[in-house]
Amino acid sequence: MSEYILEMKGITKTFPGVVALDDVSLRVRRGTVHALVGENGAGKSTLMKVLNGVYEATKGEIFLDGEKLTLHGVRDAQKSGISIIFQEFNLINTLSVAENIFLGRYNGRENIDWKALREDAHQLLDRLGFNFSVKRIVGKLSTAEKQLVEIAKALSLDAKIIVMDEPTSSLTRKEVEIFFPIIKKLRDSGITVIYISHKLDEVFRICDYVTIMRDGSVVGESAVSQITRDAIIEKMVGRSLDLEYPARTAKPSEPILDVRHLSRGKKLHNISFTLHKGEILGIAGLVGAGRTELAEALFGADPADSGEILVNGKPAMIRSTAGGMNNSIGMLTEDRKETGLVPDMDVAKNITITKLNAVCTGIVINRKAETRVAENYIEKLNIRTPSVHQTLSNLSGGNQQKTVLAKWLFSEMDILVLDEPTRGIDVGAKYEIYCLMNQLTEAGKAVIMISSELPEVLSMSDRILVMHEGRIKGELTGGDMTAERVMQLAIN
Repeated sequence: MSEYILEMKGITKTFPGVVALDDVSLRVRRGTVHALVGENGAGKSTLMKVLNGVYEATKGEIFLDGEKLTLHGVRDAQKSGISIIFQEFNLINTLSVAENIFLGRYNGRENIDWKALREDAHQLLDRLGFNFSVKRIVGKLSTAEKQLVEIAKALSLDAKIIVMDEPTSSLTRKEVEIFFPIIKKLRDSGITVIYISHKLDEVFRICDYVTIMRDGSVVGESAVSQITRDAIIEKMVGRSLDLEYPARTAKPSEPILDVRHLSRGKKLHNISFTLHKGEILGIAGLVGAGRTELAEALFGADPADSGEILVNGKPAMIRSTAGGMNNSIGMLTEDRKETGLVPDMDVAKNITITKLNAVCTGIVINRKAETRVAENYIEKLNIRTPSVHQTLSNLSGGNQQKTVLAKWLFSEMDILVLDEPTRGIDVGAKYEIYCLMNQLTEAGKAVIMISSELPEVLSMSDRILVMHEGRIKGELTGGDMTAERVMQLAIN
């Protein structure tokens, strides 16, 4: 028996005008956790969709357990023992755990033995070490529990290989600590896991081997124990990143935003602080600390009940997002797909959408002017897209994020609130966004950055406010800006 459970040889996948995969070969050893890493747009998800039968390869072969595999759809992959768990769960929130696990197995003409079905579902969850009722409605589960239901679905299909696409992107730290032992348990039971992640710390913690992709090709593979983090990053981005974070060069100057005694329900309590031109003010805290609620109050998405906001020394009435924009405040939201962009519209429209009057002739949009604006920001922000008319949903996460930033730059906001600005994007795109934040502050703009990544907050902030249960517990500057001090304030 071959040591490799999976071999993908010479996989090429083309779309009109785009070569998404170029002669890619991937070998995965059985019973291991194999990381697949690369920048957004490197081809990771496309390769896994070929493996899962979503796409048919233009050229190349797939071998499973040494036998050539022909896939004409997802069901063929599932029957062969290949399952994929996407970032967006494929669950129906109104059905129970048991119903979701076995959804699609019955043809509608047979009577369902509900007792047996629930018992089977319970055994699958028990195998994962989790003991919650299979009668529970999925919509009432936590994100981590939904993740387990997806894994149970894969196990119910007798999966030999489970592909996990950014599985911890929506999990809390506590949930991640519960989740990792489950992956190890799957590996120890003989199941092979292909693990796609931008979080290199996770790769070094739980993965045995790593394959690195860039621009639709494989550029490196190694045992995790025999490669360094810096070596992976250099292969991913195709250049040396001597520093993950660019040096801060802008110097904060006069105040631009004063927040006084801001409160909202049970979420925010007596929040006061000052933001300066040329400053990046970091907001740190644990999940549920009130960071996003503060951002929404400042932008007007969910206004405060009491308190005062002053912009350039003048009271600002911010009762809606229009009020925020009228006071030169823009917000990059935590969930770009839900609230930051319009995925079905093209890049150009997403960039100009908040300032249409600038590209209109009378009441009609001037498409040439819109295209010129979009092309300018695509070049300025290095947005990788075949065309300004490319549908935004077809772009990688990092390029979508840069498109949202382009929208606010075009709107000429003086204050930008960035909620988790680098979540779900690779190290190369992160570096570009950090550089852009520096450019904004050098131009006199002010940035409020909310982030759950402590190294990011510590490296990019001029000052840090730490929140806990809707209150500011402390302000850190200079040598006091350490991970230990942040965590002390965040948990007390």
